[in-house]
Amino acid sequence: MSDESRAAFFDGTAEHYDDDTFHASVASALVEPLPSAPGLVLDVATGTGFAAYAALRLKPARVLAVDLSPAMVARAEAKAPAQDPDGRIEWRVGPAVPMPAADHSADVVLCASSLHFLGAVAFADWLRVLKPGGRLAFSVVSGTRFRPSGPFAEFVPKDLTFPTGEAEAAALAHGFVDVSAQTFTVDGGDRVRSVFLVHASSPVQ
Repeated sequence: MSDESRAAFFDGTAEHYDDDTFHASVASALVEPLPSAPGLVLDVATGTGFAAYAALRLKPARVLAVDLSPAMVARAEAKAPAQDPDGRIEWRVGPAVPMPAADHSADVVLCASSLHFLGAVAFADWLRVLKPGGRLAFSVVSGTRFRPSGPFAEFVPKDLTFPTGEAEAAALAHGFVDVSAQTFTVDGGDRVRSVFLVHASSPVQ
């Protein structure tokens, strides 16, 4: 499927994406344990920018947030005057894999609520862009809960096996070290939702 088709699909979801507060909760939980004052943070498939804005609490020098969907990026950037008055976030439209960043240039890579659209190919790129000892934080849906259907299913890559437990979620971060995974659950009253949060480090060579 072409990048243009993918972008058009996500453009169509951008207007109401922020209505789902679960995405913001996931992004906040991913950022919480990360070290402060990183140089460069990469937000992969930023959507409307939840993880990029959450990363600002780390006091980074710079955040680069990339998404394929122009409408998603426009909605993210529209929040900047209120949420990023210092202008630390750079917004860019384009494929998030590979990220438009030099090898071993990033201190942190974030990927919130998006891995199921990127696939396993993302991990090699994250190893490429992270500095030795750099931190990776991503969320991944549960294979017991995630059942894509209809047109939505066409956008889910076939190279990724979705984990059914924390050990399987941690095992996705092949090539990384100090990997941990935990189940993150939000009870919305009428609906309980959960994902796995995975944190890991790029190996020090």
